Amino acid sequence: MVDKEYVRKKHYVDGWSIRRLSTQLKIARQTVRKLLADAEIPTYTRQQERACPVMDPYRAVIEAWLEEDQIAPAKQRHTAARIYERLTEEHEFTGGESTVRHYMRKLRATQAECYLKLEANPGEQMQIDFGHAEVDLNGERTKVCLFCMRFKFSLVPFVIAFPTERLEAFLEGHVRGFAYFGGVPQEGLYDNASTQVVKVLAGPEREEHAWFSSLRAHYLFDSHFCQPARGNEKGTVESLVKYVRSRALVPVPTFASWDELNEHLLRWCDRERTKHAEAWETEQAALRKLPSTTFSSARPVPVKVNSYALATVDRNQYSVPCQYTGQMIMAKAYVDRIDLIVGSAVVATHARCYRRGEVRMEIGHYLTALERKPHAVTNAAVVRQLPPIFGQLRTYMTQAHSRGYKDFLLVLLLLREHSLSELTTALESMDLAEITASTVQQRLEPTIAPVHDAHQIVTTSAHAAQYDQLLQEVG
Repeated sequence: MVDKEYVRKKHYVDGWSIRRLSTQLKIARQTVRKLLADAEIPTYTRQQERACPVMDPYRAVIEAWLEEDQIAPAKQRHTAARIYERLTEEHEFTGGESTVRHYMRKLRATQAECYLKLEANPGEQMQIDFGHAEVDLNGERTKVCLFCMRFKFSLVPFVIAFPTERLEAFLEGHVRGFAYFGGVPQEGLYDNASTQVVKVLAGPEREEHAWFSSLRAHYLFDSHFCQPARGNEKGTVESLVKYVRSRALVPVPTFASWDELNEHLLRWCDRERTKHAEAWETEQAALRKLPSTTFSSARPVPVKVNSYALATVDRNQYSVPCQYTGQMIMAKAYVDRIDLIVGSAVVATHARCYRRGEVRMEIGHYLTALERKPHAVTNAAVVRQLPPIFGQLRTYMTQAHSRGYKDFLLVLLLLREHSLSELTTALESMDLAEITASTVQQRLEPTIAPVHDAHQIVTTSAHAAQYDQLLQEVG
């Protein structure tokens, strides 16, 4: 091989021309020019990629997964580690993870962000953050909010999914997280979200949300906050958000309910805790004990009941018994439900709605109003949203004769003594032509006791008297 140093000295020191060097050394003039271009050590560049017998059979599979990632959420796409796991579990891959990582580096050049390595003593610090992911929930692609709590020393995580990041979800995440860990650390590290910070003051000072301060007072831990726009200062939980998405929610999973989703996340947390068993044992021993009482994570909202007996909470309306129309009452917004309270009594409870403009009504809240306005049963919205059998019965009775709506009302009034599911089942088991309030009452409470049972006779007579009274009031 021609020595590069020799060629450069002959040309630049002794004055040999490129032609003479080519002739004397029997090499092409183009090669001489390359040797003269720089003094660096010659390197070899491979013209054809080296074959990889272990990896080559799976390249098409990996490329297909990456192609599917193009329509998946940006934060829920395959990492090299997840690809290795899937190859091992689904395709009996026998190669190493490093082989997969090497191949992935060729496909997409990435540069890891540099963080300062921080440490904490056992039981000293937890880090909290919200992340987002998408799942197929009850047949619909749904964006969920992941409340993430992670202890700095042991790296043990707790993750739970909520439909929202509002204050009640932030508080409920702490309550469930502390219950999962069985203790409380000395301090928590947070960003500056409005659920915990009302105003950022000079330096590390913050004006904290009143309910966040109440949470800290209950569990007796301190709070510290990152500098604005410096979420990397709590990198332990920031990495957890990415980690749980890539390891527990790729490919995009399917669940029938929120409970099923959170059971899946809890099992994943249990496996992670097992991985850090030794460090967790040390951390757990240093945690403070839980308080004897449970913190209420509800967000109180004073509301006024409008003329339709509806109270508005977060742009959705929920019904209360009609006797509270026009009153100011208290609503307590939980993550999964809305409690409507008068004085100290819960007068109505509804499943929480996170859409806008929704109206949630219960037929039992309007029975008194329907008694006063019986003809309204034909068009009342709360009646129209009952199960289909009620619509069929209403149509049949109102078409049978002009006062059929009163017969239909008498059937609805049975809801004062029986649940909607019981009444629905009874109606579905009967022919429309045989349905009256009396026959339905008999179906719901059949008289099968012997004649000598005096208590049964009194009870049946009382029901008959009550029915006669209803006929007189309505008729």
